[in-house]
Amino acid sequence: MSEKSNIELSDRTYDILRTLGKDADFLYDTINKYINDAQKENRQDLVDMWKTIRQDREKHVHMLKDALEKEFHK
Repeated sequence: MSEKSNIELSDRTYDILRTLGKDADFLYDTINKYINDAQKENRQDLVDMWKTIRQDREKHVHMLKDALEKEFHK
């Protein structure tokens, strides 16, 4: 029988993980649909906006990953 491990997360680690999950979900599941919708409507302004938002969120995901690594190496 295997033992279950109890890992307690600090509030700050939980916050990072939660935000990382939300941003990743948006980046990998949602944003491309929004871009495609804007393209179907020939709204290049919206396509550009969504692409800019995607770039910003990608930066945020990298920041969150770095912060999470620091939390686990403390």
